[in-house]
Amino acid sequence: MKLLIAPNALKGSLSAPDAAEAIREGVSRACPNAEYRLLPVADGGDGTAEVLGRALGAEHVELIVEDPLGRPVRGAFQWLAGTQTAVIDVATASGLRLLAVTQQNPLFSSSHGTGQLMHAAIERGARRIVLGAGGSATVDGGAGLMQALGATLADEDGAPVPRGGRGLLALHRLDVTPLERRLANVELVVLSDVKNPLLGAEGAAAVFGPQKGADSSMVTDLECGLSRLADFILCGKGVRIHDTPMGGAAGGIAASLRGLFGARLVPGIDWVLDAIDFDAELDGASWVITAEGHLDSQTLSNKAPFGVARRARARGVPVVALCGGADDDPAVLAPFDVVLPICRRPVQIADALRLGRPWLVLASEQLGRLIRVYRGTEC
Repeated sequence: MKLLIAPNALKGSLSAPDAAEAIREGVSRACPNAEYRLLPVADGGDGTAEVLGRALGAEHVELIVEDPLGRPVRGAFQWLAGTQTAVIDVATASGLRLLAVTQQNPLFSSSHGTGQLMHAAIERGARRIVLGAGGSATVDGGAGLMQALGATLADEDGAPVPRGGRGLLALHRLDVTPLERRLANVELVVLSDVKNPLLGAEGAAAVFGPQKGADSSMVTDLECGLSRLADFILCGKGVRIHDTPMGGAAGGIAASLRGLFGARLVPGIDWVLDAIDFDAELDGASWVITAEGHLDSQTLSNKAPFGVARRARARGVPVVALCGGADDDPAVLAPFDVVLPICRRPVQIADALRLGRPWLVLASEQLGRLIRVYRGTEC
């Protein structure tokens, strides 16, 4: 019996590789003779670079860059020398997880550090940069990223616009000529875990701004700034990014990179599953086991567990999802053959995160026992 274990990260508790190991440990207590294939997955969110790096045998490259508030932080990217590809998570340098709750304010948070990582990859000789767009603290449309790569974003007096989303309100001149030369021979791929456009009621400011510390007044300013940037790109490049699907990823970084440099915006889970050869691993699989912190309506927007289930069920392989919690909406549960809880009793979120690994092991052991009962024999 072959069991394919393909969890996403359990945000704030376990990385995807750690979750995969915990599931194997638990299931193997009941099914010690099964064949286990561990394929941790990601969908463009925080941890995507690690998942791809481990799966593809990449070199881990570290350097000091700036966090969203301009403070030094240890950043990293994964380097695939054979294809001269760098895989970078926006969250590594520009992530919300780097800020205390009291520091979260997308008017001031900048994507500058992500630009520094991209610069280092280009200096190393990158011919392709794959950018995992999830988990950012920013809604600056990639302004900081562009500045770090040498672009000019100036106000009407010719001074650089301030860092963060507020700077776009003062944008009077945008010159990306240095970047065009720097990126002329670099393919840009943005892995998105959302479908949201740059602007509007479902856009980067309205939907993700509040998650990053913005109140209603800030959301209005952020929307105006992003709209101003989008108009500049339309006038300068003739490319409309205002309503591009997935353009709202990473606070608008995705839309700007597409409009200015022709970046490809792709669903992250599908790109990752193809990169790790997931479909081939389905051959001979009896079950697929995935996991997520919480299953909700966003799961259906091609988040990692949904992508795994879609691929597996298309091949007739049943899928079990282990989760910390799940919405009551039947549509959220429908993609999976079975959904089982990780949490063993009602607890505060902080306790659930702390107990994530031992509880995931126990839940997986129970799943293994169910599989053994289903088979009617030892496994």
